[in-house]
Amino acid sequence: MNTCAIEVLDAGIPGYPYGTPLDVAFPVGTFVRELLDLPAVAGAVQSLVGPGPNIDHHAVHVRPPRGGEAQNMHGDAILDTRTDAFDVQLMYYPKDVTLEQGGTLSVPGTHLRKINQTGIGRYQNLAGQTRLTCPAGTVVFLHHGIWHGGRRNDSDVPRYMFKIRFNPTVRQLRLWNTDDIDDPAVLKELTTSFGWSSANEGRLELVNRAKLWRVLTGDHEFDIDYYLTREQLRPQFVAPGASDVRLGSNKSADGWHF
Repeated sequence: MNTCAIEVLDAGIPGYPYGTPLDVAFPVGTFVRELLDLPAVAGAVQSLVGPGPNIDHHAVHVRPPRGGEAQNMHGDAILDTRTDAFDVQLMYYPKDVTLEQGGTLSVPGTHLRKINQTGIGRYQNLAGQTRLTCPAGTVVFLHHGIWHGGRRNDSDVPRYMFKIRFNPTVRQLRLWNTDDIDDPAVLKELTTSFGWSSANEGRLELVNRAKLWRVLTGDHEFDIDYYLTREQLRPQFVAPGASDVRLGSNKSADGWHF
């Protein structure tokens, strides 16, 4: 399959308009559909965006030998303010990727820190970043907002990557196997810290994760260290003895008027 992919990617894959259903863009019998029908890949798509996603866009990226400069660090969404949904990007590498070939740099944990695409382009290295090196046939899934950038290819062979961005068409609510959703390891994972944010500033990421986890699970009581619980403290009961206090009221000679 990886050998076939090189020929397919060299020939190019036709583009489709934004919002084209997956089954229309890549029908049964095409190479891309064969890739997407692999059980592990199909399972990941189902778990992250659900059935019947649309195609936002797709692209073939070939970095020539000794060619190109490192991409600026960026996110793939401009002014995407959604907090109750997210797109998922698939990246498929049909050939081995070595450190010399560059590989995709990404910064784990940044996917919920909203930026305007290249707003972080001045930064080339951040604490906690990773460089993807992988064997042929590797498939990677990314949240659309993660900070990343392709590196330059300093090897004597081309580097291949095929990308698809999926738009969900259903609520991303418990789309995956949730048998172990109450396992303590889940909370441990959600409280992971990363080198690019300080201990205090890192609390913002915990808040963002808790909000997203509520959306993904439907558990509106979920919290991490009571951050969202404090944010929601808006009691509606009036304290005893405060019944004569009226916000925005005026008192005239014959009583209160509103």
